[in-house]
Amino acid sequence: MPFWAYMLHCRGGVFYTGHTDNLEHRIAQHQQGEFPGFTSDRLPVELVWSDEFSTREEALAAELQIKGWSRKKKLALIRSDWEEISRLAKGKSGPSTSSGRTEPGKAIGDQEDPAELVERSQFMAEAEVITGTLAAAGRLDKALAEASGLSRERIKALMAEGAVTVGKTVATNPSAKMQAGAHFEVRLPPPEPLAAEPQDIPLTVVFEDDDLIVIDKPAGMVVHPAAGNPDGTLVNALLHHCAGRLSGIGGVARPGIVHRIDKDTSGLLVVAKSDVAHEGLSAQFADHSIERRYLAVCAGHPAPPDGTVTARLGRSDSDRKKMAVLPDTSSRGKHAVTHYRTLERLDHCALIECRLETGRTHQVRVHCASIGHPLVGDPVYGRTPKALRPLLLQLGFARQALHAASLGFRHPVTGEWLQFTAELPADMRELIDQTAR
Repeated sequence: MPFWAYMLHCRGGVFYTGHTDNLEHRIAQHQQGEFPGFTSDRLPVELVWSDEFSTREEALAAELQIKGWSRKKKLALIRSDWEEISRLAKGKSGPSTSSGRTEPGKAIGDQEDPAELVERSQFMAEAEVITGTLAAAGRLDKALAEASGLSRERIKALMAEGAVTVGKTVATNPSAKMQAGAHFEVRLPPPEPLAAEPQDIPLTVVFEDDDLIVIDKPAGMVVHPAAGNPDGTLVNALLHHCAGRLSGIGGVARPGIVHRIDKDTSGLLVVAKSDVAHEGLSAQFADHSIERRYLAVCAGHPAPPDGTVTARLGRSDSDRKKMAVLPDTSSRGKHAVTHYRTLERLDHCALIECRLETGRTHQVRVHCASIGHPLVGDPVYGRTPKALRPLLLQLGFARQALHAASLGFRHPVTGEWLQFTAELPADMRELIDQTAR
């Protein structure tokens, strides 16, 4: 099972670091305000950096390492500017309880090759430090593991690299007996970021200027790289199309990404090319001033044909990969409002328009399912009417029938109101034509 260390950019320009074994779930919790503590009071938050590790201890070590970095180093990490990170580390003087460096000690009786000393000094200059005191006597590797939060195997590997000192001595023997209260320093090398690479993938560009770009995303395209989808995403395509000119606030894995639509939902989304645009668009999403209208084909015929669904949304207790309607009194989740109206009654289904007053994860899909009219083809939140299954099989329609058809917002730089529309894709148009009465 992989583990992740991550860093968030929060309202007010502050950063938060953490670690988890389920990155998408944890980030969704942060963005929905479901994760208690610091970030829930500083929405909106955006993932700006993440990296994958093989053990929880390594992810925790990376979290602790970055937590102690200066703001300049964190911004350099977001840009993946390792030369700047190294320069800032080398320019730092004096030790720190969470981040810093001291001159390496030397184990008694050890003789080192000058080349090894140079290599080690470079490592020391770039590394970050976990410091503390040993809480218990006994084997050094065990005591260090308990005090630092790293695994014993990780401690042994770092000791082999000369990255651990106890007192003023480089510790090389994991089985050495130590007394409680001894001061230690463990130097951790900087993690490599999970950076997206440019890929020449065709895009349907609806609008573009120096600050932002509006895309009509096809169904089946993932918005940004993540576990299971390392490439072939909208971000990979944008990095090629924009020649790397995307906002850095989203981090090296999600540059420019201000909001998302599901992989199998088609339609419009806006991407920031400048940091000013990113911050301005994020503010509009946070205050719900962005206009978003979806076209969907739902099972059955809603009664009444027009209405409003107001239902709190949060992670399902039975399946953490799904969202669910929560009680209004719940301390979890977020208030969510969807206004819908029936545009056309179809055979065993209906074409509806949904206007989002809020923008929660899977909002249209969950709200429609909650009133007994799940989206046709939705594999997660509802079953397609039995009468329609042969048609969907015939058409090869295997996704939720949902399209982000209209997007309106104020340009974050010029202040001009922009409004965009995207025609229904061919698969949804064919579904509607085949079920039209």
